[in-house]
Amino acid sequence: MTGPEQDVGAEASTAEPGGPPPDPRRWKLLAVLATVQFIIFLDATIVNVALPSIRDSLHFSEQQLTWVVNGYLLTAGGLLLVGGRLGDMLGRRRMFAIGAALFAAASILAAVSANAETLLVARFVQGTAEACAAPAALGMIALTFTDPRESQKAFAIWGGLSGLGATLGVVLSGVLTDLISWRWIFWINVPLALVPLVLVFVFGKESRMEGRRALGPVSAILVTGGMVAAVHGMLQIVTHPVGSAEVLLPLCGGLIALAVFVAVQAKSAHPLLPLAFLRNRVRAAGYVGLTFLNAATAAMFFLLVLYMQNVLDYSPLANGLAWVPYCLTFLLGLQVALATMPKVGARAVITIGLTTAALGMGWLALIPADGSFWSSLLPGMLVLGFGGGYTFPATQTAALSGLSMQDAGLGSGIITTLGQLGQVVGLTALVTVSLTVTADSGASGDEAVVDGFGVGLGIAAVVLLAGALLAAATFGRANRDVAKLART
Repeated sequence: MTGPEQDVGAEASTAEPGGPPPDPRRWKLLAVLATVQFIIFLDATIVNVALPSIRDSLHFSEQQLTWVVNGYLLTAGGLLLVGGRLGDMLGRRRMFAIGAALFAAASILAAVSANAETLLVARFVQGTAEACAAPAALGMIALTFTDPRESQKAFAIWGGLSGLGATLGVVLSGVLTDLISWRWIFWINVPLALVPLVLVFVFGKESRMEGRRALGPVSAILVTGGMVAAVHGMLQIVTHPVGSAEVLLPLCGGLIALAVFVAVQAKSAHPLLPLAFLRNRVRAAGYVGLTFLNAATAAMFFLLVLYMQNVLDYSPLANGLAWVPYCLTFLLGLQVALATMPKVGARAVITIGLTTAALGMGWLALIPADGSFWSSLLPGMLVLGFGGGYTFPATQTAALSGLSMQDAGLGSGIITTLGQLGQVVGLTALVTVSLTVTADSGASGDEAVVDGFGVGLGIAAVVLLAGALLAAATFGRANRDVAKLART
């Protein structure tokens, strides 16, 4: 493990002078792995616009409908850390293949669902598939791209496709639901999962940690049960009072289980999560940046989709197409980050990116009841999209710095788990605040709705600013200009 004084690029490299040459197939492998990551993030948001059509087609109750989203988040959030560690022990290529196969099978089941129960089972299996595939894929990338400059580019592509997948999910959801059928939001996943399942054995090598270790059942049960319970408690905040038993019992029970898990890790000779792994300040800054960005943007997607449909009366198709400018500026931000990060360093990129995103979110917080796309939404979406795209590569580079053959899956599981938790917390907390303000508003109709949405989006802007400040402070002396590395 490198010391806290080293810069992000140096920390990200495991290459030794005179070591083996880089794998000539590494960029093809990246394309294969990133395809599955793309559809995982695509699937996380692609159901949003289609939910009313799914409800009408399969006769969902309102309570059941929330689980189309929550079931996925709950399963993935609870299993990602264990999935990452299993990849370290059993083989990352093997776990990626299992995850891709599960995702394809679950997508087929979702597409042919004849009732609500079948679709919900499919969504739980999709969450399990993410827990297998995502940490394994990210761990393989961290170990394949050992040159610091190449790893920055690889992580940027990975992070950019993740964010782009989440954004395109909203676009495709509207287009496919309006022009064909909601079932195609799941059919589209099948080839995108099966092709990488085959090609990973062509371009990827198996990798696993040295020595054989068993996954301690107590640790696995504690962390999985604790995560599932805590996430479930947070998700209940949308439909139940914060002080209700439905919220407090699973939330407190989950937090207690996680506290016991930490105590067990501190005393274990072979911990599932070595606590020293979390003390790296560079990685911690990446965790902060990604978690805060995911929390704010998850709530933004949800609230703006509702605003377009319920206030501006957009069709699913119009709602989906409205996100195209956001996608384009996200890609632009990604390209600018690739060009500037070697010159200014990850710390500056994360700080500038989150601050820029906060400005765009602040504009969106001012949406009026009689607003229009061009004046009320487009300026904020453009700025927010650029800031999000600019931030993603640096958070990935920082959060995955210094990973070794022993802990690549674990490190990838941590960042993926925190990304999911950011979405869950942001979605539940900010949407709940928005709905509460709407219910308590003295206004009526659309005025009450935008009052609540404005408060939620305003808090999201504050979250982004807080993330920028906290990430910059967390880097501390651990950050050095990456340009120094580029000159060596």
